[in-house]
Amino acid sequence: MLLHVTHETRYAYAPAVETAQHLAHLRPLATASQELVSHQLTIDPAPAQRNEVPDLYGNTRAFFALESTHDHLIVTAESVVKTSAPVLSPAVARELPWETVRERFRFRKDAPFDPASEFVFPSPYVPRHDDFVAYARASFVPERPTFDVAMDLTERMYRDFAYDADSTEINTPAVEALAQRKGVCQDFAHILIACFRAMGLPARYVSGYLLTQPPPGQPRLVGADASHAWVSVYLPGEGEGPESVGDWADFDPTNGRQPGEDYVTLAIGRDYSDVSPMRGVLHGGARHTLHVGVTVQPVGEVVQLPASATQTQTQSPPSSSSSSPDQESP
Repeated sequence: MLLHVTHETRYAYAPAVETAQHLAHLRPLATASQELVSHQLTIDPAPAQRNEVPDLYGNTRAFFALESTHDHLIVTAESVVKTSAPVLSPAVARELPWETVRERFRFRKDAPFDPASEFVFPSPYVPRHDDFVAYARASFVPERPTFDVAMDLTERMYRDFAYDADSTEINTPAVEALAQRKGVCQDFAHILIACFRAMGLPARYVSGYLLTQPPPGQPRLVGADASHAWVSVYLPGEGEGPESVGDWADFDPTNGRQPGEDYVTLAIGRDYSDVSPMRGVLHGGARHTLHVGVTVQPVGEVVQLPASATQTQTQSPPSSSSSSPDQESP
């Protein structure tokens, strides 16, 4: 599937911002099931400094600095991505019980390092809590294969949780979203990750996009989409050590399914804090309004994104120098 993604972020500042530095994760990853055909990042006003570097997880981070006074910022990322349905590596031991996988990731002195072990530990948005263990246990049946555990837990969350964009904020703790059984996809991804890590298994956060289909007989609404988030769970191969290379399998608790060719992977990390689409440190701009518009379209249906088709949020930073992440509702 050939998809065209437009992700536009508009800030309006009052009073004007004097200087700013920003970090963006807006370049889709190249993966086994995804080819990045083209990508363009446009910034207005033009930054005084700009560069792109890979991070620890292979994502591309765009840094840019604005050194003159400005009352607005418009960042537009346009990407064309060729996607296919993800296929697990044949090296994966799909029938391996989850208890066996957990034992592989227990700390043992002089054990060979497995890069997936980094995703077993707590992270800023995914703390340890007994409530995650309590919710997860029903899916972690003794001797059940890890893949089956992940699928069962994904489907349970889809049944048990309600999608409610007004129920949580960007900083709502995952354990609070778990207790109220509602939230947005960011919350659901953090909860699913927390359940796996609480049981000793590696899981990571995936940010990206989902091609949404318009109602029958209705046109596709430009700018009506949003960023999305889901989870990757690590499935090791046979044997132990570096030679037993496994693979990551994706699960989407918001939709109760595995991602397919209608998903675009943007970035991976421990949680949202590693992959937020945009964040910045500002000097000035005591108050700002944020508009975000996302459109995912099959190539051939591409139309331009109008400014009126965006999500609007108003934010009031506590001081003249503040960190301001995009607060989208995936």
